Amino acid sequence: MKHSWNGLLHRTPTRLGILTLLVSAPFLLAAGAQSTDYMRARIHPIHFKPAIDTATDEQCLSCHQEILTYEPRSETSSGVKASDTLAWYQTLDTYAGDQKSFHWRHLQSPFAGKVMKLQCTFCHQGNDPREEAQGASATTRNDTTFNLRKMVNTSQTCLRCHGAFPSENMQLDGPWHELRADLEDEETPNGCLTCHQDQFRTVRHQVSYLNAEVIEELAKQSSDACYGCHGGRSWYRISYPYPRHAWPDMPEETPEWAVERPTQSEAKYHKPSQ
Repeated sequence: MKHSWNGLLHRTPTRLGILTLLVSAPFLLAAGAQSTDYMRARIHPIHFKPAIDTATDEQCLSCHQEILTYEPRSETSSGVKASDTLAWYQTLDTYAGDQKSFHWRHLQSPFAGKVMKLQCTFCHQGNDPREEAQGASATTRNDTTFNLRKMVNTSQTCLRCHGAFPSENMQLDGPWHELRADLEDEETPNGCLTCHQDQFRTVRHQVSYLNAEVIEELAKQSSDACYGCHGGRSWYRISYPYPRHAWPDMPEETPEWAVERPTQSEAKYHKPSQ
């Protein structure tokens, strides 16, 4: 039976009601139901493992299309117009145009389309529909990969591209934006490649959510293609512990800071050819 939205707003789900919804959801999916009420949709199997691991963007956006069509406010509540301000990402050479939403910038912006192959499920792996605190309810699953009260596990998603610049690991004397002037000129537009062209960490970006070939081509033009994701857009004080894929002439001795680093990317992110 389909409940009205207004009725759901004023109804407190009982334990029996929750169990009924949990039991009925798989049958709704099997029957190919075209629509259902909000309460049943929340506990649809596609929102949880294992189904969420194979969910496509088309399936996600069939209900969540507004994340791509949503536009930021043209004016704040205090009267400041967006056209009179610059968001931090508008100051980057890799972005052009008006202010856009978070999801649009990561999924549909021209630069993201070139260097990334992100899907909805890269970040969103499901969460407890009752409350965003895993393990707090009797119906929740035991999963330690979630961050408390967060929709995504940021340490395994956002941190990959928004971590701090690991200058201490590379034994550099300071941040890249201060050092690059001494390493770059017209013949060397990307100072990162002074070391990373042939000497260190030359096997990189070989994961399904990145477009390695395009990244390497853009890197020939400017170090911004490297620094952008390796400290230039830092939202965290720590850097992501990237796996150290073996490269030609790789030193046999592992530096102390890398002793516990993995030597391969996660299997779920391996490219089909790997």
